[in-house]
Amino acid sequence: MNSNLSDPAFWSRLQFGFTLTYHYLFPQLTMGLAWFLVYWKWRALRTGDEKYNQAVRFWAKVFGLNFAVGVVTGIPMEFQFGTNWADFSRFAGGVIGQTLAMEGMFAFLLESAFVGALIWGEKRLGPRYHFLAAVAVAVGSWISGFFILVTNAFMQHPVGYRMEANGSLGIASFRAYLLNPWALVQFLHNQMAALVTGSFVVTAVGAFYTLRRLHPTQARLYLRAGVFIALIASVLVAFPTGDQQAKMVGNHQPVTLAAMEGRFVGGPMAGVAIIGQPNLATRRLDNPIEIPGALSFLAYGTFKSDVHGLNEYAENAWPDNIELLYYSFHLMITLGTIFIGLMSYASFQNWRGRLESSTLMLWVLMLSFPYPYIANTLGWMTAELGRQPWLIYGLFHTRDGYSKVVSSGDTIFTLIGFTGLYFVLGLLFLFLVGREIARGPDKELAVSQSEESFPDLNEEMVTSPREESLR
Repeated sequence: MNSNLSDPAFWSRLQFGFTLTYHYLFPQLTMGLAWFLVYWKWRALRTGDEKYNQAVRFWAKVFGLNFAVGVVTGIPMEFQFGTNWADFSRFAGGVIGQTLAMEGMFAFLLESAFVGALIWGEKRLGPRYHFLAAVAVAVGSWISGFFILVTNAFMQHPVGYRMEANGSLGIASFRAYLLNPWALVQFLHNQMAALVTGSFVVTAVGAFYTLRRLHPTQARLYLRAGVFIALIASVLVAFPTGDQQAKMVGNHQPVTLAAMEGRFVGGPMAGVAIIGQPNLATRRLDNPIEIPGALSFLAYGTFKSDVHGLNEYAENAWPDNIELLYYSFHLMITLGTIFIGLMSYASFQNWRGRLESSTLMLWVLMLSFPYPYIANTLGWMTAELGRQPWLIYGLFHTRDGYSKVVSSGDTIFTLIGFTGLYFVLGLLFLFLVGREIARGPDKELAVSQSEESFPDLNEEMVTSPREESLR
């Protein structure tokens, strides 16, 4: 990113990056939670066990809070296309405007129309229609994600477009645009990452209640379901979706792949750096520890495949913040590997029947919920920093897309406003979610703490007939 603080493009990029990063903290949880709600509602229909309905009621409230804040924080980004990025909108609005409009008109309306029914309509709708409301919310949230990712995928790998007479872009093939192979891979990768976030949050709440010896039936349900889904989703993020994403980058953005790995010199048997620091002055990776051939295999399928180096490209074609791109990518990979290891061990402990009695493991699971948010943010930083210096890869430069009539002072002023507003909004969100967790699931069918939460204490309070006679 251009570090010239008087450059309006720098501040427009910083503002959009900040608002986008903050906004995505909320949709990733709603997309990750949605199918938990569908599954628990389905189990309630099949078994008649009220604990599943109880779980749906509790998590639907958390879902609703996330959805509401996600809507509020998403609106400013739409306006920035017209205020801070008007030149980009004029050039590409005929293409990206299609999916952005579809997301708002179809997916968002579907999701928002049924969120209220999911939260408050259980008694009026009845079990079957309440289940259908949960399905509609889940489908709406994922379709919404798909349309947004199709838009982003066009910026990464433009297909299905044509140049209009006025020099702007139009759609030549709507089918090719919607079925962009980059979009399909990116969607699966992104949605699995959202499931990781959702399952880690569910697991953390289950671990919290278990440690506090509260709501034991619900705690057990959250803990076991969360750990199981977290393991599956963490593996799927890495393979096959992450693997296919890496191959997409290697085939269509080779200079980005070189920057992600800090690889200045190309060649076969290219390794993946476990540790290393990119040094732009000397054009090398300092203190590298690599897995030989791993990058060649991951990017192109064989260990002997050539991986291009940054030295093969002009410097003005390099991503403009290679150090941040490199560390974002490697921290994301490191966290993803930790997730797989952590949830594999947690699943093993659950299989042995020792998860709920392992205090240390419960503490780790409870405190680990922020890390999927960090990993998702790093993943998006990798994607967006890697695309630079292009807004639409190979077609439209970032330097040409910002609004020339918006000054740095105007953008800084609104950025300060967003920062203050989002800080207050974040505090309010944390307070409301914390209050829901403190209240816990509905108490109407909850087992009393004196009967289940403290079995050891209860056993001590029960006296035998012989002890009673002695009294």
